[in-house]
Amino acid sequence: MRRTVVIVDDHPGFRASVWTLLDHEGFEVVGVAANGAQAIEEVGRLRPDVVLLDVQLPDIDGFAVADRLAADANGPAVVLISSRDAVTYGARLLAAPARGFIAKRNLSGEALSALLP
Repeated sequence: MRRTVVIVDDHPGFRASVWTLLDHEGFEVVGVAANGAQAIEEVGRLRPDVVLLDVQLPDIDGFAVADRLAADANGPAVVLISSRDAVTYGARLLAAPARGFIAKRNLSGEALSALLP
């Protein structure tokens, strides 16, 4: 059975390319969101296994979204992504309720799978 994913990123081209990449690498993308508020709504509606969550969003940042999603004991695994390196976020990244972080340039189904149970 393929793991279901919601992609959260404010760039439509990135969402589309990651959708294609993950689909080809064995994931089932069930939805997308362009901002934090939409992400929370879509995750509640779609109940994915995984949320691929950009840190830099136009409304609520990815850390706040991850905190909200972690409040649900049955919530999805959250993997944070960014075009910036992990060191940029320092302690905030370490404290985030996420399975891990992947720089966008390193994103692949294999990298995502490595962070999941």
